[in-house]
Amino acid sequence: MQARMSNPAMVLADAGKAINALYKVSHSGGVPQTTLELVHLRASQINGCSACVDSGARTAKKNGETDERLFAVAAWRETPYFTDAERAALDLAEHATRLADRTDPVPDAIWAAAAAHYTEEQLASLVMWIATTNFFNRLNATTRQPAGQNWG
Repeated sequence: MQARMSNPAMVLADAGKAINALYKVSHSGGVPQTTLELVHLRASQINGCSACVDSGARTAKKNGETDERLFAVAAWRETPYFTDAERAALDLAEHATRLADRTDPVPDAIWAAAAAHYTEEQLASLVMWIATTNFFNRLNATTRQPAGQNWG
């Protein structure tokens, strides 16, 4: 696959600073890095963002995530590999990513399940990271950014 254009975040001079700030703040709320990586991978799978699925899985693997869990993220409900807190985060990520799929995009029960495992600061971090991931996915999918890029 060939990109339609350079990544928009690289084209606009100040975009990189803003994106780095979003990334940093999203990771500052005390949510375990592994949970953030799983959430990123799941939202990226839903959105069909090959660049983020590839980079997310590679980053998670590099940071010690197991193949077993990475292979099972898309089917997390049917596997025993995830903690209750991770399941709540994955469920929140799916609902916040699929906003148009239902009239109540993030039902109270989904929110309550996440709130049972995470503090308000951690919930803020999760919501910011889910939104940031969806932002990345939309940039990449729209411009057809290929998998295997070096974002560094």
